[in-house]
Amino acid sequence: MQQEENQDVMAEKTEFEIDEMKYQQFINAIEGNQNLHLGIIGGLVAAVIGASIWAAVTVITDFQIGWMAVGIGFLVGFAVRVTGKGISKSFGYVGAILALASCLAGNLFSICVIISKQEAIPFFYLLTRLNPQIIAELMKSTFSPIDLLFYGIAVYEGYRFSFIQITEDEMAGLKRAKA
Repeated sequence: MQQEENQDVMAEKTEFEIDEMKYQQFINAIEGNQNLHLGIIGGLVAAVIGASIWAAVTVITDFQIGWMAVGIGFLVGFAVRVTGKGISKSFGYVGAILALASCLAGNLFSICVIISKQEAIPFFYLLTRLNPQIIAELMKSTFSPIDLLFYGIAVYEGYRFSFIQITEDEMAGLKRAKA
């Protein structure tokens, strides 16, 4: 019994470090499976869905709920991660950019739905008539400084969730005992 306790204590005191060769093989395997183009496509689909949900909630509640940016950042980042299976920073940049674009598009869609209802103009007809100058004016006229906070959160979340998460079990498989 005492011998078992001593072995347990020794096991607890044994320190581990990452085996560099195992780690490099692990990273190379991940990098070999990553696909940025597929990550972009998955992120774009999620961004469109997120923008549509943002607009629908804003129109239904007649209130812009900025915390939806957290959900959009997560949705877009998660889609980039799942479809792209990436570990490089480029996946984070894609997630961040698409999350911001989704929030901006959600605001634009909300504005267009409201104008569409007020002016009795079909929504898609209105969308096809927009140009960059009109879009800039619409966005400027509805801008609030708090929007920057929520856009920033969406960018952060989009970046953060766009990478493959290495689990503790995977890390444990890369360790070796120190001598």
